[in-house]
Amino acid sequence: MRNILTATNRRAFLQQSACGFGSLALQQLLHQQHLKAIDSTAPSQLSAASPHFKPRAKRIIFLYMKGGPSQMDLFDYKPQLASGDGKGLPYKLPSNEETVGLDDTKLMAPISPFARRGESGLHISKWFEHLGRHADDICVLKAMHSDSPNHGVAERQLHTGNLFDVTPSMGAWLSYGLGNENDQLPAYITILPGEGERNYSSAFLPAIHQGTAIQEVGITAGRAPIRHLTDRSVSQDIQRQRVDLIKALNQEQLKRLDSDQEMEGVIQSFELAFRMQSQTPKLVDLANESKATKDLYGVDMPETNQFGRQCLLARRFAEAGVRFIQVTLNGWDHHNNIRSGLPKLVKQCDHPVAGLLTDLKQRGLLDDTLVLWGGEFGRTPHAQFGDGREHNPHGYAMWMAGGGVRGGMTHGTTDDFAYHAVEDSVHINDLHATLLHLMGIDHEKLTYEHHGRPFRLTDVAGRVVHEILS
Repeated sequence: MRNILTATNRRAFLQQSACGFGSLALQQLLHQQHLKAIDSTAPSQLSAASPHFKPRAKRIIFLYMKGGPSQMDLFDYKPQLASGDGKGLPYKLPSNEETVGLDDTKLMAPISPFARRGESGLHISKWFEHLGRHADDICVLKAMHSDSPNHGVAERQLHTGNLFDVTPSMGAWLSYGLGNENDQLPAYITILPGEGERNYSSAFLPAIHQGTAIQEVGITAGRAPIRHLTDRSVSQDIQRQRVDLIKALNQEQLKRLDSDQEMEGVIQSFELAFRMQSQTPKLVDLANESKATKDLYGVDMPETNQFGRQCLLARRFAEAGVRFIQVTLNGWDHHNNIRSGLPKLVKQCDHPVAGLLTDLKQRGLLDDTLVLWGGEFGRTPHAQFGDGREHNPHGYAMWMAGGGVRGGMTHGTTDDFAYHAVEDSVHINDLHATLLHLMGIDHEKLTYEHHGRPFRLTDVAGRVVHEILS
């Protein structure tokens, strides 16, 4: 072993011996440089770790509505906006938004009818026929705000808490802070994420904490939904031998070092990838789910099949012990044709999301599963291109359910037109602080040293929104 290590550049050897496990971003991990955590309670590996305090939630399912859902058409009822339809703007546009394709400086009334739902009487769009039955389970954050009207920047801030730098995503921080509950699976899975790998990146954290992407949802157990999870050119016995060899080489190196998170992460990445080959295909195969369960999610129904499968997979991964599961639904960027486009997208979303909440409740999982729904920003109350709405980071809506959150309530308010957050506003940093808190983590203590300073998900800001906690 020592002769091999002496004669061969060990990093090049490991890079060439990836054994088909590229989905775990081993190349990134191999280029890390002896990074040390400054929080002694945070684990360097995926082994389960103790939280800072008793958690309310064991896992998070993030239903990411990519593009920016229109809050005044879905969850933020504004009768004043309806009465102002077609009138000039009663507010001044920010200078950086005046030239973003705006050709109609008139208010546009909400396009969806609203109704009071549940015992709580929450105002929810009538288009959410199924979700409305869960009005008493959800908490609507009506005064969310962030710092950029640009998709790429806003997405990065939503996922990582950072506007411009490449920093770890929410799921990566949770993986780093808590490890995994199931050693056959990663702590962080993202289902059909599309473009935007930086949004589920581990950045400077060990790469084992990066989100593992599920690339297909209409699959059987005989096919791997994770790129490069298996190497079909060799048998599992050969793969096992390769993993054992690499592990032995790495452990030889570890003997020479007092502590090396990089090396330990490499060993665990190979081991986890090998173990995933047996469990992951079974989890993504929906063939054994009952017809009643599939119907609950809208599986095999024309408008809801794909997103229904995504949501059902999210429940299966949550039940199996994955800490953070992200499900992405694209298409909410309605600069035009919102009157026809938005109701179609709601129809894709409504049945599966309601099915997910129902299924979690029936299985006793909603109490310790936190469900988060929302996009990177909202939309403007004024029209764009006559039949659309522009990006709006100043005041928009997201909702949460389960996992220690009070149901049947709203928090915060926007102005009369749902444009600006004006009371009890919640910044993205506050949202992240609250998510970590519900998972038993003090957001100020979960830190990692990089380039000579400590980093955290909330950077130097963030407060826990205690008002919404049950």
